[in-house]
Amino acid sequence: MSVTLDLPDHVLRRLAAEADRRGVPLAAVVTELVEHLPPADEQPVRRLAFIGVGASAGGITHRIDELLDEGSGRD
Repeated sequence: MSVTLDLPDHVLRRLAAEADRRGVPLAAVVTELVEHLPPADEQPVRRLAFIGVGASAGGITHRIDELLDEGSGRD
C-alpha cells in the first residue's frame, strides 16, 4: 500500500539518516516505529499529574509521621 505523508523536514532527515545507517528503505524504519505503537483499541494508561501531601482533618498525619520515623518505605 502506498501512503503520502507530509512530514517536517527535520523528521524526514532523521528517518532518512536512520534508514541509511541501517541500509534499509525508509519504509522499513517507519514500519518498525509504527509496530512499537500500542494497539489502536488499547486504552491509554492514565497517570497522575500530581500528588498532594498535607495534614488531614481526621488526624492521621501523626500516624504517617510515626511510620516514617520507624523506617516504613525504606528499601
